[in-house]
Formats: sequence, C-alpha cells, structure tokens
Amino acid sequence: MRKTRVERKTTEVDVIAELNIDGKGNANAQTGIKFLNHLLITLAKHSLFDLTIQAAGELKHHISEDVALTLGEALQKAVSKKKGVRRFGSAYVPMDESLARAAVDLGGRAYSSLDLKLSQSQIEDLKTEDIEHFFHSFAKASKSNLHIAVLYGSNDHHKIEAAVKALALALRQAVTLEPRIKGQVPSAKGV
Repeated sequence: MRKTRVERKTTEVDVIAELNIDGKGNANAQTGIKFLNHLLITLAKHSLFDLTIQAAGELKHHISEDVALTLGEALQKAVSKKKGVRRFGSAYVPMDESLARAAVDLGGRAYSSLDLKLSQSQIEDLKTEDIEHFFHSFAKASKSNLHIAVLYGSNDHHKIEAAVKALALALRQAVTLEPRIKGQVPSAKGV
C-alpha cells in the first residue's frame, strides 16, 4: 500500500492529510471551506485515492494554500521512489457546458501552468485566486509538472469541477503501476 500521513502546523493553520493512492475513492474533507471540501472529495473520488483532510485556521487563503502543500507533500511521499509508476497522465473532462484538460508529470520537477478562464472573483465560499494558488502550491509540494486548461465554458463552478476531475483522472493514470517496468524508474536518466 502506498499511503502517507503528513501534518503541517504553522502559526496560521493546522493541517493533517492522510492519503492512500491505492484506495477506492473514499474521502473526508473538513477544511471549514465548503467549496474546497467539495473539490477535495471530487479529486479523491475520481482519482480513486482514499483521502482524509482535517484543517483549521482563521484565513481561507492560508487554509487552501496549506491544504494544497500538505496534500502535495503526501502525494510526493506516496510515489517518492517512483519505481514502476507510469509517471505521466492526462485527461479531458466535460462538465455540462465546460470542457477541461489536465496533464501531469510526476518526474520530480515542480511547474504549473493554469488557464482556467474564470470570470468571477469567487466561487461559492472560495476566492478564485485561492483556487489558482491551490493548484500552484499542490504542484510545488508534489514536485510535479501540472498543466490544467479549461478549453471553454460559461459557469465557473463547472469549469473548476471539470478541471479537478481531469486532474484526478490524470493523477490516477500517473500513479498506476506499469507491470512492464516493475521496479524501474520511468526515466531515461534512471532517476
């Protein structure tokens, strides 16, 4: 089982993340931010990761950032040796009138590119800038390349939900063990 537990405690937040990337999509997210909880549960459900997130703090910006950092670190630890994983994943997901694409590389170099085409300053109870910061922080902490683009759509909630589902499917693909490279690191460099 590739599972981890990461705790992050600062003067501003207290976050605990438990992650099993060989799970069944069971999730419990308690961040105090309803839309963030929804996104985390959606990510777990479609990636088939078992995920528990507990977060407390005063400012939504810091909670969303630190949840992303904690979750990213948990993912990085769960695949840290990278032996036998596919490493790359990509997916397109429609959500009503919206279509999103996500591509990920778990190769160990952090980079993120987002084109979310958001028109509102807030979705439900979370600022859109905090959603974008979540993805950037997740990529940084997981040491992954993350490219997410909303190709089109008119409803910002649907755009983000499609983006998270696409990311979930891309991550599921990237962490899948490839029997043909059992025990090998999927890199021409060997590391």
